[in-house]
Amino acid sequence: MTETQSIGTLTGTWDLDPAHTRLGFAARHAMVATVRGGFAVFSGQLHLDEADPTRSSAEVRIDAASIATGNEQRDAHLRSPDFLDVEKYPELVFRSTRVERGDDADEYRVVGDLTVKGESHPVVFQLEYQGTAVDPFGNRRAGFEAKATINRKDWGLAWNVALEAGGILVGDKVKLELDISAIKRADDAPTA
Repeated sequence: MTETQSIGTLTGTWDLDPAHTRLGFAARHAMVATVRGGFAVFSGQLHLDEADPTRSSAEVRIDAASIATGNEQRDAHLRSPDFLDVEKYPELVFRSTRVERGDDADEYRVVGDLTVKGESHPVVFQLEYQGTAVDPFGNRRAGFEAKATINRKDWGLAWNVALEAGGILVGDKVKLELDISAIKRADDAPTA
């Protein structure tokens, strides 16, 4: 765990800071390489209960058109009806349904429904609390890392091309990789 400044309890409402949060993903390409990307436009809140994590919850809303992999042609294809179909389904949403403490004090399992292209399916994130601090602007921050693996076909993202030598162009497994910086709402901040 990183060194942090004590800021009191984690209990309260926290807003994701898009400038310091990464909602990333990774998928296999042509059976031999990994392509990474993420979403640039999103919002989210965490409602944390430090004493009873089962009472915690999270919701994240993502602008599907903000997908970026560093290649505009690939990004345009990912926005098309072959994949996210952003014209018809402009938003991806994750809503937690359960939070459980993990084996270590800083580890949690966050179970929730991920909605993509109008279809919702459960996802289990392994989340690790990274610490808290007060930034130079007086914001109370908490950091988290979360990971999950999904099968894109569960959400109807089935487009693919067979490779001449065998195999497929786009892997079915997608790794979700989140680096979260959240700011505690002022009305939830402890008083000095």
